[in-house]
Order: sequence, then C-alpha cells, then structure tokens
Amino acid sequence: MEAEGKLSVVIPCYNSEHSIRSVIEHNDSIFAGQGITDYEYILVNDCSKDKTSEVIRSMAGERKDITAIDLAKNSGQHAAIMAGFRHASGDYVITCEDDGQTNMEVIGKMFDKLNEGYDVVSTYWVDRGKRSLFRKIGSKINYIVSDALLPNASGAEVSIFFLARRFIIEEIIRYNQPYPFVTGLVMRSTANIATVECVQLPRQAGRSGYNFKKLFMLWLNSFTAFSIVPLRLSSFAGFITAIAGMIYAVVIIVRKIISQDIAAGWSSTTSIILIISGLILCALGIIGEYLGRIYMCINNTPQYVIKEITRSSADS
Repeated sequence: MEAEGKLSVVIPCYNSEHSIRSVIEHNDSIFAGQGITDYEYILVNDCSKDKTSEVIRSMAGERKDITAIDLAKNSGQHAAIMAGFRHASGDYVITCEDDGQTNMEVIGKMFDKLNEGYDVVSTYWVDRGKRSLFRKIGSKINYIVSDALLPNASGAEVSIFFLARRFIIEEIIRYNQPYPFVTGLVMRSTANIATVECVQLPRQAGRSGYNFKKLFMLWLNSFTAFSIVPLRLSSFAGFITAIAGMIYAVVIIVRKIISQDIAAGWSSTTSIILIISGLILCALGIIGEYLGRIYMCINNTPQYVIKEITRSSADS
C-alpha cells in the first residue's frame, strides 16, 4: 500500500455516544499498522438524541486532527456525509460508519486498487452479519433500483463505504440541492470504479437509525434525483394500457356480434376502470414527486444547516 498525501475520514454520527470513541481508536490502530500517518477525522453529528454532540466536541478539543460538526436538525446520513465532504481537506477521502460496522482493515487493499489508476474504490459486502429480513429486502431493492436507473458504466456496486480521490469529492460537493444520494453522485462523477470484498463487522452499540420511512425516502432519492426513467415508464405503461383497452373493446364487439346472448356485465367494466385509474394515479404520483422536488429546489431548501463547528484550541 502506498498513500502519498493526506487522508480525510468522514463519519456521520447519529446516537453514537457509546461507540464513536472506540471507532476512532480502532481506526487509529489500523492506520498506524498500515503506515498511514497523515489523516484527519470529520465527525458530523446529525442532530442526535443522545450526547453524541458533547462527545465529538470533547474529542475535537482534545485532538487537532478531529473536526466536529453539529447539524441544526436531522438531515439524514447522506446529507451529513456531504457536510463532512465540504470540510475535508485530504487528498483522499474515505467514509466510515459510527457504529463500528465499517471494516477499516481493508483500507490497504483499497489504496492498492486506487494506485492501479481507479478514481473510486468501494466495498462489496460478502457478509453483512445478522440483519432483519426487512433490511435485507430493503437493501436488495435499493441495489436493483440503483442498477436499473442510475448511470453506472463500470457495473461496479458502490456502497456507502468508499475511498475516493480529491477531484471526485470536489465534483460531488458541487451538488447543492436537497435530497442528496451520495452513491449516485459517485456514479455520476466517474465510471472508473473498483471494488474490494469486505465483511461488515457487528454493531458495537445501539441500533440502526434507518426505519421504514427513512429507507423509503432513500429509495426515492436513488432515482428521482438522477433519472427520468420512472416518468418514461409511467408513459409506457399508459400507452400499453390504452392499446390493451382498444384490443379488449374490439374483442367485446366481435363477441357481441357473434353471440347475441352474451349478457353485459359490470365486473369487467369495473375491473378495467380500476386498473386504468390506478395507473393514472400512479403516473400522477410520480409526476407529483418530481414537481415537489423541483419546487423544493427552487425554494433553495438546504441539504443541511450547520449549527456549530468545533476544532482543537490550537487550530482555532
């Protein structure tokens, strides 16, 4: 492994008062073992409900290589990462989770891949440990949607744990609209992406900050921010339904001409109305989602609001 330049480690924090110190200490030991000496931590508190803010501010006061950022409200993991990116000064930037699940041991392999000429090196999860069926299904759907709708010429999966060169981060932070989706921004910035296999470690404390609502919003962000394919699919579905309706009307007329005894039924009519109405409402919902996001962008809705930034007294 060879890393010429400074490394920035961006960690979004949410309810991690009991784990963030051990995460930093564990990363320190890994960096020391792999010869990485020039690095910094950007800890972004996403308006946690516990004492995470006090813990990371205390750590920032103790060490000059830690910057603590407090957000004024909960903006989501991806917005917190964007805040960290904008305050990272390293030649290379890597993301890390606050619960100890990130296996930073693979950073040597990631730098080796980066030195082969890649712009971004992401991790491919070969084992994610024990997770609920809900999280497994949600992650699978998210990957399927991302592969189908997001630009990804390399075909490599991009997880939230990745290492990138500085120019990629500079391109990513140019995106200043609400509803950021970091992995989509990575794939939009470059096709020169490599992956390394990685095992996700057990969570040290607490529980996942993602509930159904947050996972659903992340899923929406994954395609409404970077693709108009859903709009095209709704148009295609409407066209197919119209064609099917015309064919069915011809069939009904022919059957009526051939057999005068066929009784007119309301069941088929009701079914057709329900199907077509459902498709119309679905298409209107998709259009409304896009219009709503355009409206929020026009209103300059911020990705996040920084309440306070804490650095060591020496830096200050």
